[in-house]
Formats: sequence, C-alpha cells, structure tokens
Amino acid sequence: MHQFTEKTIKLIQGIPEGKVMSYGQIARYAGNVRGARQVARVLHSMSRKHRLPWHRVVNARGEISVKGEELFQTQKLSLELEGVEVDSGGTVNLDKFLYEPEVDGDGSAGQSSV
Repeated sequence: MHQFTEKTIKLIQGIPEGKVMSYGQIARYAGNVRGARQVARVLHSMSRKHRLPWHRVVNARGEISVKGEELFQTQKLSLELEGVEVDSGGTVNLDKFLYEPEVDGDGSAGQSSV
C-alpha cells in the first residue's frame, strides 16, 4: 500500500464523531495537496474493508458530494445522528464542525485529542 493511501486511511479513521474533514484537507495532511480525487478513490474502494467513517468527509464548501439520492440521505442522516447540523441542501457549517488534526513536527498529521 502506498504511503499516501496509508496516511489517508489513518486520517479518515481519526475523524471523531460530530466532526468532518474535506477531501482536499485530508489530501494535504496525507502529503499531496492536489490529491483530493485520490482521497475519494480511497473512500470508494476501501471504506468497507477498513471500516472508514466515509460519511464524515465532505467537499471544500462543506457540501455532501456523493452521487445519488439514497447515498446523499444516508450521509446526511449519519452526520445528523452524530450531532452535525446539515442544512436541507446538504451543507455543513465548516466553521463549527471542521476537524483539524494535530500536526507533528514533520508537518504530517498525528493523533489528536479533540
């Protein structure tokens, strides 16, 4: 497994209940500022295998960006059950719910104690 993929999986697993991260934010912390689409691929292909809380990942504007009404509603409900406020259009207030992991001395994300 590539280092970027491993870091991405750890970051997603570390998003606490009631918080979200964006695809681009995860990519940046995993070491590739242009890797947002790679993060989406990791979520798509590895969520089940690694039990990733995929519903805690939104786009840079805080919007649910999954395709299909059923997945949209699943993600919206999953976030709401964790206390994340999602408006009718599927947008999360990032000022309130964005998770920022602690950064290690080497600039990579480490474990946080939120």
